[in-house]
Amino acid sequence: MTTQVGTPRCGVRAFSFRRDFPWPRRTAQRAVPTILVATISLLAAPSLFAQADPASEPAVQAIAKVLPAVVNINTERVVKRRVHDPFEDFAAQYFGNYRARPREIRQTLQSLGSGFIVDPAGYIVTNEHVVQRAADLKIEVTMNDGKTYQAHYITGDTKKDLAFIKIDAKADFPFINLDNLSPNLLGQTVLVVGNALGYGSSISRGVLSGMKRDITVDDFEYKDLLQTDAAINPGNSGGPLIDLSGRLVGVSSAKMAFTPQGVPTQGLGFAIPAETVRSAVTQFKQTAQNQPPPKTKPDENENAASNAGRLFGMQLQNLTPDLTDALGYAPGKGVLVSAVDPDGPADRAGIERGLVIYRVGRYNVTSVKQVESLLSRASPGTVVDFTVGIVRANGQGQRVETVPLTSR
Repeated sequence: MTTQVGTPRCGVRAFSFRRDFPWPRRTAQRAVPTILVATISLLAAPSLFAQADPASEPAVQAIAKVLPAVVNINTERVVKRRVHDPFEDFAAQYFGNYRARPREIRQTLQSLGSGFIVDPAGYIVTNEHVVQRAADLKIEVTMNDGKTYQAHYITGDTKKDLAFIKIDAKADFPFINLDNLSPNLLGQTVLVVGNALGYGSSISRGVLSGMKRDITVDDFEYKDLLQTDAAINPGNSGGPLIDLSGRLVGVSSAKMAFTPQGVPTQGLGFAIPAETVRSAVTQFKQTAQNQPPPKTKPDENENAASNAGRLFGMQLQNLTPDLTDALGYAPGKGVLVSAVDPDGPADRAGIERGLVIYRVGRYNVTSVKQVESLLSRASPGTVVDFTVGIVRANGQGQRVETVPLTSR
């Protein structure tokens, strides 16, 4: 039976909810389960909205692959140079024929850079300008895990700005394989890995933006370089430039801040191509095979030559007969102080250039070799008594006192 709703007006027929409009109820009956099913489906698939795991990113995986083979390089070398000594001018005023040896100054220069191991035996590639060859070069290599090793210079190529060094330790080191290089395609993503500004394990990202570039930086010409907008900062030199598969693209070498005309630039970093690196390493290994093993200990004479300067900040010179006569000092006694480092132990104690050291501890000294032999026993923090002053040949104007110095 159909229920009539209201009274028909103006010829309009009254309708039955059940018969004439059946859809609202049926729709409601079907829509509710459909919405619930959709909601349950979305809740059961949270990956549609969750972020991807960062550990799965190609860049992260590439860095994890090569980082154990990337090293920080800290070099220390002593530069010797001869300078004109005003003290000699003073002597020459009274002794025209006086000609002493030119005074030699030793300066310690430090530099920071990067490199990467290319052989499990511990062979490392870096830039030549990071480890410029010197007879008394000290190279310290720090791995990504914090372990530190000493290394020695093997050979290098100044024109290519590549150098080869080796860790002085026997172990199987992680390395970057040079048999599988990046194809080096313009526009591909590249990563710079290295020791930027002294911060280890520093990463920057960009694209390979140019090839076969020739540039001049600080009067040095670089040829056939790769160009990238990935940030290359001081300390990155010698580190690897890699692709997202962890393959070598090149070796970070230079950054151009200004054009030769003085126009400032942005995003212009340059790297030595991986093919050039692989070819150079083949030659470097041949050189390494023909070299004798490195010394296990520095030569004692090399150590002694720097004891006075390293521990007390003063350079010494033998008092030759000519120099003794020219200065009017008592012959056969003491060692001349030829230079004093500013703010070193000797300088703070009042020792000046031109004074003479007559005794170290309880031992009389007459040569630099004697002094250095005695100082070889000193270690940082050791207190050493120096008897310093001037003893004239005529016995007049003598001024001698014992000064205790604490080695640094």
